[in-house]
Amino acid sequence: MKYIKTEIEGVYILEPKVFEDARGYFFEAFKSSDFKNNVGDIEFIQDNESKSSRGVLRGLHYQRGAYSQAKLVRVIKGRVLDVAVDLRRSSATFGKHVMVELSDENKRQFFIPRGFAHGFLVLSDEAVFTYKVDNVYAPDKEASIRFDDEILGIEWPMDSSEILTSKKDLEALPFDKAEYFD
Repeated sequence: MKYIKTEIEGVYILEPKVFEDARGYFFEAFKSSDFKNNVGDIEFIQDNESKSSRGVLRGLHYQRGAYSQAKLVRVIKGRVLDVAVDLRRSSATFGKHVMVELSDENKRQFFIPRGFAHGFLVLSDEAVFTYKVDNVYAPDKEASIRFDDEILGIEWPMDSSEILTSKKDLEALPFDKAEYFD
């Protein structure tokens, strides 16, 4: 596995070594000791999966305070544009974001540490998205930031008329009203 540092401290793109032949392919999706040596000692406690259609945008989600979650995300089927937004006030990259395409073809993974908002836009007809988290889900600590917030200036590669999102995400707070991390 190749661990690629991004322009935001603590955020990584992971590229597996894929072994292909006439039968198909094989790769290690996660190896605890390698992850610990390259990223840090994160104990993932749960795996989640979602299926979405083209144009679905989920995010920008995070959990507040002690319920913040680190995530290791990947796409099993399809293509998404994945985004992590730095909500750590003490960070030199506070309010900045990293964007990466994840697909069943490139088999990349994206590690997002605690203190970030996260979202993705489905670019293919359908996408199956899976992710590991290191903390429990706490519905009363859940928060969202508008995906089209002007301060963040995320350039989604799809016209807003093509984007399908939840009522909760449409009612999300703007970045300047969000709860940040220290």
